[in-house]
Amino acid sequence: MFRYFGSLGSLTFLAVSLCAQSEPGSFAGRLTFDASVQGSHNDLGTVTRLDTAAGYQFNRHWWFDLGIPFYFIAPSSSVTASAGGTTGNTEGLGNVYSQVRFVLPNPVVNYAATLTGTAPTGDRDKGLSTGHATVDLSNYFDRALGRLTPFAEIGFANAVSDTQFFIRPYTTSGFVTHVQAGARYRITRWVSVGAAGYDIEPAGQQTVVSRVVTVEKGRNNLPAVGNLPLPALTNLLGKPTFETTTVTTGSPGIVRDRGYSGWVLFGSSRPVNLQLGYTHSTSFNLDTLFFGVGVHIRKPLGSV
Repeated sequence: MFRYFGSLGSLTFLAVSLCAQSEPGSFAGRLTFDASVQGSHNDLGTVTRLDTAAGYQFNRHWWFDLGIPFYFIAPSSSVTASAGGTTGNTEGLGNVYSQVRFVLPNPVVNYAATLTGTAPTGDRDKGLSTGHATVDLSNYFDRALGRLTPFAEIGFANAVSDTQFFIRPYTTSGFVTHVQAGARYRITRWVSVGAAGYDIEPAGQQTVVSRVVTVEKGRNNLPAVGNLPLPALTNLLGKPTFETTTVTTGSPGIVRDRGYSGWVLFGSSRPVNLQLGYTHSTSFNLDTLFFGVGVHIRKPLGSV
């Protein structure tokens, strides 16, 4: 699987170089800059992500970005109590990432592919990384029907990633297929609303690293009872592993997740936008409020 993704990444970068030369004189390349603050709040606490990314738009189809995330994590008092008082507020650099995007507008259906790779620059003891590089290939489709735009996405990765609707209280390592489908509706030029359902289907051994339960290196908060494995004990308590345990390795069930989101977006096509919404995880019985503020700059190369 990793060899496949590596070959795919090499071919993608080669295609970027070829496509960058395919439209001479028809498109001026653009430097891009994106900055955002996103946060998720639920019963487990608040996880805030500050993200900055710079890149280059080669032509109408190909983009490249390099980004650096920084996290601020404040666990709730209930999580601190269940962890025996050994966890607390943390902050730190996440996994530095790069993205190659291919966009293909079409009257029937628009298509976009995003290949994202991360380096394990985050601190595993703070829940900011699993200590492994990650790769995610996502395929997105939509079609505008007047003000309504249905969309769908399917992706394959070796980790469960954050989304624009949910900064997760955990990070993972292990193969997953992620799917979402929904629709956006444009109320005015400045305001739109949307809703979507999502499904994360893991396969094989999975590792979950909690962002809200952090303790000294190599120590788990939840001890084993007799011969009962740690994930099984956590399930008996009726809590997801990331709520009580720093690191858990187990079956696909500890990562499998389904749920839905709803949101409102202000300034969707503007350099600055604001997003507010709600996500419910049916698998983890977790209700999350989220917000996001983004700044997007596109500057033609050579402009002053």
